[in-house]
Amino acid sequence: MAKRIKNDSSMKEVLAAIIDQNHWKPQLQKISIEEAWHEVLGKGVSNYTSRVLLKDRTLLVQLTSSVLRDELMYGKSKIIQMLNEHMGEEVVHELILK
Repeated sequence: MAKRIKNDSSMKEVLAAIIDQNHWKPQLQKISIEEAWHEVLGKGVSNYTSRVLLKDRTLLVQLTSSVLRDELMYGKSKIIQMLNEHMGEEVVHELILK
């Protein structure tokens, strides 16, 4: 019978190590930031969002409403701050609204 090895690592630590070893973090951030955009900005903004793309710490958001885009331009730094807080780390450095 095989002997069990006691390991005090939590599941979170093990998953974090696997993600780091396989360099999956950027891909997971791309998926997570899209979800964060919809959660942080709410359903009203989500309805007018057609695309969310993270590339090299720049978040590109394509909107279907020019009026909404102009309104969001005034609060770009606040949006970046809220998204980074939601993600738990500094993922977004720049926000481009199209």
